[in-house]
Amino acid sequence: MQIRTVGVLGCGLMGSGIAQVSAQAGYRTIVREVDQSFLEKGLGRVRRFLDDGVQKGKLTEQVRDTTLANLTGTTTVDDLAACDIVIEAIVENVEAKKQTFHALDAAAGGETIFVSNTSSLCITELAAATRRPDRFGGLHFFNPVPLMRLVEVIRALTTSDATHQTIFAFAQSLGKEPIRAPDRPGFIVNRLLVPYLLDAIRAYENGLGTLEDIDKGMKLGCGHPMGPFTLLDFVGLDTTYFIANIMFEEFREPAYAAPPLLKRMVLAGRLGRKSGEGFYKY
Repeated sequence: MQIRTVGVLGCGLMGSGIAQVSAQAGYRTIVREVDQSFLEKGLGRVRRFLDDGVQKGKLTEQVRDTTLANLTGTTTVDDLAACDIVIEAIVENVEAKKQTFHALDAAAGGETIFVSNTSSLCITELAAATRRPDRFGGLHFFNPVPLMRLVEVIRALTTSDATHQTIFAFAQSLGKEPIRAPDRPGFIVNRLLVPYLLDAIRAYENGLGTLEDIDKGMKLGCGHPMGPFTLLDFVGLDTTYFIANIMFEEFREPAYAAPPLLKRMVLAGRLGRKSGEGFYKY
């Protein structure tokens, strides 16, 4: 199947980034948000990112203008009817995603491929909630989408060979480096990353060292671009807590259990950079 028009559900941090890279790759891209103000905020984020790229000499004005010309916004699901592929990037809630796909199912053509950008939820479960489980898969992008080259391609039990190959090729066409990941909580990256982050919190709780020393140790000793607590604040403590709970529910292994400190910080609203305070203050 040839993809010409891309739909994106959600114009938040991830959705706007996915829409940007799709439009920049030459696809006609339609991004849908539930509210006009949210839509304008997301599209504004794209414009600022592209303008910044031009100012820094990383993009030409022509690339910026062509990208913006390929990108349109809407607040109705019906406007995604002509899309060849629709990528969902809404809130990480399984019932909300199922309801959204149900509405999209009624609007989209029978050949349209549905994709979820979930970082932890079961792709097979989401696919089963649609009338096209064979034309459903997962594409897990990483934040910030325009800069991070990796994309995890997840195949549900029901995903057809043709759909899987089309999704994989589509990820490559965006200039990304896709890897095939299993339909299990956390996929590949978070399956390995989340236990490491949880262990760092437990170690800090047990007095292993200061936040700064632990972060510096992992940066300078292991060559990581940032330490675990800086990364936790960047990802979002609520996001990490959510993924950890899903992984623990699936596997029931202590390594995936959220430490008490993480739970209390989430309850206190200390979510990291996005809230102004996490393990560090911003």
